[in-house]
Amino acid sequence: MLAELRIADLGVIGDATVEPGPGFTAVTGETGAGKTMIVTGLALLAGAKADPRLVRSGASRALVEGRWQVAADQVPVLAELGAEVEDGEVLVTRQLGANRSRMAIGGAQVPLSTGVQLVGEWVTVHGQSEQLRLGTPERQLQVLDRYAGPELAAELEAYRASYGARRAAAAELGELTTQSQARARELDLLRFGLDEIAKADPQPAEDQALAAEALRLQAVDDLRLAAHAALTALAGDEDAYDSVDALSLAGAARKALAPAVEKDVALAPIAEELAGAAAALADVASSLASYTAGLDADPLRLEWIAGRRAELAHLTRKYGDSVDEVLAWAAEAARRVTELDAGDDRIETLRAEVAVLDERLASSAGRITALRTAAASDLAGLVAGELKALAMPKARLAFALTPTELGPNGADQVSLLFSANPGSEPGPLGKVASGGELSRVRLALEVVLADQASGETFVFDEVDAGVGGAVALEIGRRLARLAERCQVVVVTHLAQVAAFADRHYVVSKADDGSLTSSGVRLVTDADRLDVLATMMGGLESSESAVAHARELLETVRR
Repeated sequence: MLAELRIADLGVIGDATVEPGPGFTAVTGETGAGKTMIVTGLALLAGAKADPRLVRSGASRALVEGRWQVAADQVPVLAELGAEVEDGEVLVTRQLGANRSRMAIGGAQVPLSTGVQLVGEWVTVHGQSEQLRLGTPERQLQVLDRYAGPELAAELEAYRASYGARRAAAAELGELTTQSQARARELDLLRFGLDEIAKADPQPAEDQALAAEALRLQAVDDLRLAAHAALTALAGDEDAYDSVDALSLAGAARKALAPAVEKDVALAPIAEELAGAAAALADVASSLASYTAGLDADPLRLEWIAGRRAELAHLTRKYGDSVDEVLAWAAEAARRVTELDAGDDRIETLRAEVAVLDERLASSAGRITALRTAAASDLAGLVAGELKALAMPKARLAFALTPTELGPNGADQVSLLFSANPGSEPGPLGKVASGGELSRVRLALEVVLADQASGETFVFDEVDAGVGGAVALEIGRRLARLAERCQVVVVTHLAQVAAFADRHYVVSKADDGSLTSSGVRLVTDADRLDVLATMMGGLESSESAVAHARELLETVRR
């Protein structure tokens, strides 16, 4: 419930505060005083589009603040936004500047979409724009679904879940089907590459091993000469009796040192090192002899290696810079082939899934249509009863359901058909109803729907446009009925409506010659009698006018 509304520099209002309280609050004032700014301010808090022209002349910004009493189950939602709630109340603000507007809830700045979603559940503004919205099929569907109640809401929730799943499956199916030719081309290329690699059967690091072997075979003569020279230096040349070799010199060194070790034990470690060196030289000489013996030129092997390397080079030109990279490409290609092969299976799975969801949606849409049809008949009858009390006894109202393709709201298009007079064929509400008739239809709907709207704040702007007398009394009476379950704020110019209010605010303007400004004040007792008397066309000081106003209040109380 709205506990307080403060407006600063909005339109002609400089600074005004309204405390509606529970029940019915009326806002009145002479034409041009700015009473509609009350509605505009609440609409801004509910997320209406900001117009920089609403900022009061001479001011840099406009400010609207609403202090709301919130239910306990809304506190966690507000906490997630970072909003502060004190004593069950939260402050909602909207600032309008020349270039932008800002919205904050409980001190936390929020996107306008968040504010619309949250505050829009607390307040419903019925202004001239809402009259236009009531003429649209979308809004009429919302009204009908709201009346149909929780059974339809539950069915719609399940339907929309299936509809979302069906849309996702159909999108994936369409993408896979559209890309089937591209997938087939990719599969052919991948399989061709895998066949090439499998035929060559490369082994890890094979290219590096073959390169090293080819280099050795190409240099076999140079290797043999180098090994022979090293072996000669170590072990000597059998054909040269006077050659000096390392092993002979090492042996001579050991023979020379052996007698001296007995005379000085300090030479023993050196002798051991010398013996080790001689053994190492002997091992190296043996290895060189074996290496030299194994060095055979093999032209056939060298020719095979050249062919094998050419075969591997063909792969590395296409699939990687090395054999290891070729093998990595093959592993990834095999994974991709498995994935693409699964695409055909996925297409069949998705087709079956879409078929199941289509059947489920059709069945659910049928139940939704049945619930809407029953609700449409009941709602039209109840609204017709309310319109009869609002001086439209011959008015006919019908919610016509036309089958359409399955959509997010089912398979129904709703048209609200209206006829104010007998003999005239009902037509679309937005085209055949006048502004005053639209206002009364809107009020009748809200009165009927009040049972599902407990705790909300309803704001009506000029709901009594184009009526007067007994009809105005009936409008006031129905607004009072609505206010028994909801908070109702009404901007009106009729005393017959304002007289039903629990609280009455008057917007008055002042002109200093250069700037017009308006203020808002609460009127009670004798002051209220004077206001009602003036609204009824009398004079404040006229005793007859005041008596007439007092009679009106007594009539309302009865």
